[in-house]
Amino acid sequence: MTVPDFQTLFRPLLEYAEGAEERRLRDAHDALADTFGLSDEERQQMLPSGRAKLFYNRVAWAATHLKKAGLLEAKRRGVFAITDAGREAIKTGPERMTNRYLERYPTFVDFRYQKNNEPSETAEEATSSVSYDDEQTPEEGLELAWKTIRTNLEIELLDQIKQVTPDFFEQLVVDVLVAMGYGGERNDAARAVGKSGDGGIDGIIDEDPLGLDVIYLQAKRWEGVVGRPEIQKFAGALQGRRAKKGVFITTSSFTREALEYATLIDNRIILLDGRRLARLMIDHGVGVSTASIYELKKLDTDYFLDE
Repeated sequence: MTVPDFQTLFRPLLEYAEGAEERRLRDAHDALADTFGLSDEERQQMLPSGRAKLFYNRVAWAATHLKKAGLLEAKRRGVFAITDAGREAIKTGPERMTNRYLERYPTFVDFRYQKNNEPSETAEEATSSVSYDDEQTPEEGLELAWKTIRTNLEIELLDQIKQVTPDFFEQLVVDVLVAMGYGGERNDAARAVGKSGDGGIDGIIDEDPLGLDVIYLQAKRWEGVVGRPEIQKFAGALQGRRAKKGVFITTSSFTREALEYATLIDNRIILLDGRRLARLMIDHGVGVSTASIYELKKLDTDYFLDE
């Protein structure tokens, strides 16, 4: 069973509300999860941002839509009840209610279109300009758009990285590690990294600003997949220096054998492929700049507790 989309939750949530004078939203989460037979893993599934559980988020949005249509009403914080209109909808409405169905209620039309279209637009005109998605809540749609933009940026960034010179690529790697907190100041880190001539090692960087330990680096601006022999060579170079920690960075990717080998040896070797390197650059602001910032805000219910 997959996690149902939020519109699929409309009728089950109404039926759950009909079973008591009042219902708590947090109780509805578990009740509906039981209704749909969701596994523990499905109940714990998170939104892409990791800020909230996917199913809980969808239940909350379903409740919001039903309240806007007048089928549920808020009694107090986190508590709701079914209305007469909600009871009638259970009797006469379709087995699967959707946003289209809720448009028969004027308050829902106001909620869905009033702030997204020009005042002169009619509900019918607004409807024709809105894309209906049977699976995504508004928040999910926003996060999916963010994820799509970020994924495209990762691809563009990686394409650009593959075009730089080997020397620039090594500088880029140092910049990323410094931005992550390794190596202290940029100038110190730059002096710490250099051609060591010790087969398989491209440079050395302090693990912390005080230099209590060091990390050995191998940076490969490759097109081909990096296999186990290259990782074995790097591990051998670490052993020759009695080093325990290393980072192998490539613009391409690693074979399964290379990944498995890195987990079996005593040395701690982290393998960074091109896509992960691009993600780290975005996360730590290396080679990218901020184009726009959007704040997603929610109601601060604690502010109204003493009202």
